[in-house]
Amino acid sequence: MKGILGKKLGMTQVFAQDGTVIPVTVVEAGPCVVLQKKDVETDGYTSVQVGYDDKKQSRINKPEQGHAKKAGAAPKRYVKEFRNLSEEYEVGQELKADIFAAGDFVDVTGTSKGKGFQGTIRRNNQSRGPMTHGSRYHRGPGSMGSIAANRVFKGKILPGHMGVDTITLQNLEVVRVDADRNLLLVKGSIPGAKNSYVKIQSSVKKQG
Repeated sequence: MKGILGKKLGMTQVFAQDGTVIPVTVVEAGPCVVLQKKDVETDGYTSVQVGYDDKKQSRINKPEQGHAKKAGAAPKRYVKEFRNLSEEYEVGQELKADIFAAGDFVDVTGTSKGKGFQGTIRRNNQSRGPMTHGSRYHRGPGSMGSIAANRVFKGKILPGHMGVDTITLQNLEVVRVDADRNLLLVKGSIPGAKNSYVKIQSSVKKQG
């Protein structure tokens, strides 16, 4: 099990040996720094804390500065933990894109694009009512439930904020690795807008 943090740069396409076009997402994976190692005795579980992308000096507070100083690194904007890593990592160690190879399968976690306030048709794929013949129900959320309940039950499909959800896509293939520029070319699309942060780790269901 391997893991790294990165930034989604956008999408492009590459050609396979047989001429097949493969859509890929370009991810700048690393360089990352191991900020902390947690163990059962001290923290109750084992994990490796990794940081990516230096923070502006004006945004750094003292706890962040002291935490990063133990690893001999600058405070990072994007910090995540990885559990069940198969390799042994040391505090202060640098991780780069070359920990993965072409043909590996990965799980990618990112934050989806925000869509703002949306109605039930777009947000929950609900069907609309008739648009003619005297219908008074077009794009509304529909019945709120029975009259006897005197309230709306939890889970009722209603309009509201859409997007900005944490989404994980599993079993994505690494098509190519550019070790010199720390780039991973991952087959297909991944969640998030351009320049958004993503977490990449070895697939838990499929191994290359």
